Amino acid sequence: MIKISVSIDVPNLKQGEEFYVFALGCTKLRDQMGMSVISAGNCDIYIQEKKAGSNPVKDSIIVRDYSRHWTPIHLDFITSDIENVVKKVIELGGKKEGGESWDGGSIAYCVDPFGNGFCVINE
Repeated sequence: MIKISVSIDVPNLKQGEEFYVFALGCTKLRDQMGMSVISAGNCDIYIQEKKAGSNPVKDSIIVRDYSRHWTPIHLDFITSDIENVVKKVIELGGKKEGGESWDGGSIAYCVDPFGNGFCVINE
């Protein structure tokens, strides 16, 4: 059996941990080798402090950049209270960049304070 976990690079570990715990309702599990391990219910998230400009892998020409960026893989946080979650995202330094609504549901396109995009979806 394979279990999935997610790693999120941030330039400030404490701020990253606080954002995901207080804005998105994750639970802190433990500190581990300079990382904060949190849980989003069915998925562990490893918040890792990595300085801007550092290389993600040895000999890479790509460096970490915490301005707004896009990746084809992102997190979706499912909630029954999308309005309150988005309010907390904004209060803790994130942004709402748009969204959509339909009969019985809605989605908010958001970004954390470090440029990582994610969605908040009403269950």
